[in-house]
Amino acid sequence: MREQLAVIGAGTMGHSIALTAAWAGMPVQVWAADLHDLNKGKAGIEEKLAILRDNQLITDDEQIEIEQRIRFTTALEACLSGATFVIEAIPENLPLKQIWFEKLDRLCGEDVILASNTSGLSPTDIAWKARYKHRILVTHFWNPAHLIPLVEVVRGAETSDEAAQRAMNLLNHMDKKPVELKKDVLGSIVNRLQYALFREAQYIAEMGVATIEDIDTAVKYSIGRRLPVTGPFMTADMGGLDVFDSISGYLFPDLSTHSASLPAMRALVDSGSYGQKNGKGFYEWTPAFSRQMNREREQELMDWLKKDRRNRTPETT
Repeated sequence: MREQLAVIGAGTMGHSIALTAAWAGMPVQVWAADLHDLNKGKAGIEEKLAILRDNQLITDDEQIEIEQRIRFTTALEACLSGATFVIEAIPENLPLKQIWFEKLDRLCGEDVILASNTSGLSPTDIAWKARYKHRILVTHFWNPAHLIPLVEVVRGAETSDEAAQRAMNLLNHMDKKPVELKKDVLGSIVNRLQYALFREAQYIAEMGVATIEDIDTAVKYSIGRRLPVTGPFMTADMGGLDVFDSISGYLFPDLSTHSASLPAMRALVDSGSYGQKNGKGFYEWTPAFSRQMNREREQELMDWLKKDRRNRTPETT
């Protein structure tokens, strides 16, 4: 079936998800909390489209067509009218999401799929107050949603096979790379892997082995170069499972087992230093440095997207 998409929330993730759908040729309705959020969402779309156009990922005509496929509204029932698939992209707060899913469950027909864009909350917990839990799941887009292909589809305890399959079909239609989690596990796949790496990075710095700058450099210019081609299991196969088994035997016992942030990270947070968002974290984030790093990251993601599109076969387009 051809899904009719509605997105709840016009913020960073909401408008980027809407852009992803519209770029794939889908009309999409976006609910914004108020006119300020609505205008901010529209401005975000315009800015991202201009960058895509400047990088030859879309044409001028395509930019106009994409903009025309996205409709913003502050009227919730108007946004949901005719929708068969709803993606929620509101702040990462469990009680708030539970309230919203109880409301969406009440307003939408039983056959409408309700998905949360949470990066770590449990779909089972999110669906707690809803009647029709079988149609609730997580579709975790990665930021920026229009440039990163992966979406993690996470089943709740009562999510039906049909709901999971419809989510996978929709995301494939949106030109994403969805992966399905058969179980509701905290952090899904990538955050578990990302935070295991982050914990060990903190531990190496705390031991005085290397500076944070050198640790970042070591990751960027080693596994950072290799992992886009070979994930952890393929890397092990190509390196030799006997080698990986031997190293695991003596290295695993020496790895960090800390159950919370390490002291340097804790001190930064306790002092109100949150990173890029307020100017200081592990690095000093001047406005110029922030612009530079965001520009470099976005350009790298667009270069990968161009490569993905060049490598498509006729069967996948």
